[in-house]
Amino acid sequence: MQAPSHLELQYNARLSIPEHPLIFAHWAARSREARETLPCVLDIAYDDAAVKTAGTTLDVFPAEGASRALLMYIHGGYWRSLDKSDFSYLAPAFRAAGVTLAIVNYDLCPRVSIAQIVGQMLQASTWLWRNAAAFGADPLRMYVAGHSAGGHLTAMMLAARWRRYAADLPPRLFQGGLAVSGIFDLAPLLEVTVNQDLRLDRAEADRVSPALMPPATDAPFMTAVGGLESDEFKRQNALIAKRWASCFAGDIAMPGFNHLTVIEELANPASPLFAGAIKLMGLG
Repeated sequence: MQAPSHLELQYNARLSIPEHPLIFAHWAARSREARETLPCVLDIAYDDAAVKTAGTTLDVFPAEGASRALLMYIHGGYWRSLDKSDFSYLAPAFRAAGVTLAIVNYDLCPRVSIAQIVGQMLQASTWLWRNAAAFGADPLRMYVAGHSAGGHLTAMMLAARWRRYAADLPPRLFQGGLAVSGIFDLAPLLEVTVNQDLRLDRAEADRVSPALMPPATDAPFMTAVGGLESDEFKRQNALIAKRWASCFAGDIAMPGFNHLTVIEELANPASPLFAGAIKLMGLG
């Protein structure tokens, strides 16, 4: 068997985290408990297409008391795995802080392309902006966060030209974003086995790389990456900070965490990552 290439080792996080099945099972159990015990509205279709899929749905966990902000969370999984239901465990901490949490799904590669997933996130964002009040949230207080592939999609939402997408949308639909362990230049993935599902060529990789496009507004953008993550994930994190200097609002240091355990800290009210998200939303 051929040894994994350098880039394969750098970008295939599961190779370096042998306990990843246990981590995923832990997420699922915690998330199941959250859905069973917290007020929530599940599997809301955000796509008005005649034929709807489970991919184009979202879950909303309303804030405890008055909603002080609405956070759209985009899950990771290399655009080809995992589900919004794996991340319900994020809800308790945010609800207690007065944040309405919307966790969004998208169809997965190779059934769809990354460009199509970006389009679905534009749809989900638009739906939330138009329907936030139904959940007691203010559409003028919307933020976006995501992990890994979701970090990429978070940046893409901050690069979106919303007025070109729909005339009723504001130029600054999101008031800020947090990307955790994101990939912002997709060109290296051409050399990684994940591309068997992503089916990127160089032109398409460039077209969906936020590091190659400017942010659309001055909405603050924050990043984080685990201290135990690969050099390439750390390089990607530094790259977007440099390319988006005009709106970059800081990096949250997360020493001691790997590519999977780092996102669990977004559910921990005592962690720097959760504190950073709260600061981003002006709720400190």
